[in-house]
Amino acid sequence: MQVPSSTVAGGGPSGKDIAGHEFLAFTLGSEEYGIDILKVQEIRGYEAVTRIANAPEFIKGVINLRGIIIPVVDMRIKFNLGTPVYDQFTVVIILNISGRVMGMVVDSVSDVTTLTPEQVKPAPEMGTAFGSDYLIGLGTIDERMLILVDIDKLMSSSDMGLIESLAS
Repeated sequence: MQVPSSTVAGGGPSGKDIAGHEFLAFTLGSEEYGIDILKVQEIRGYEAVTRIANAPEFIKGVINLRGIIIPVVDMRIKFNLGTPVYDQFTVVIILNISGRVMGMVVDSVSDVTTLTPEQVKPAPEMGTAFGSDYLIGLGTIDERMLILVDIDKLMSSSDMGLIESLAS
């Protein structure tokens, strides 16, 4: 399924374009985020990674996933959200972004949620860990709020370009 290309001022898909899409909810610190479930290949428990010399701190290293070497990014380190704690809830979300497979370490995952157009609000222009360029909007479910992240844009941004060279 292809996401329509119309966008809002922030550059991401508009609320009506993403409505009805399913989002995987995950936490980083005290905030809850959501990414398009279609980008998720699998979810794995956190395991030790092989560090790469001279890689930025947010790139934890690489793992071998069934014969494929996958770079792993720790999102808490990437967005300065405090010292990461690796416990039984820590997971690696394996993503498939434009044919590239990569891992994203998050504190925990909770569920998959389908959002209607009324539940998706534009992201306010303010300082969040994820720059507004990477935000689709805010998904509201009762008293819960998901910060919806454009994971394609985030993982293909220039500072993440290093991942490409590590995985090659």
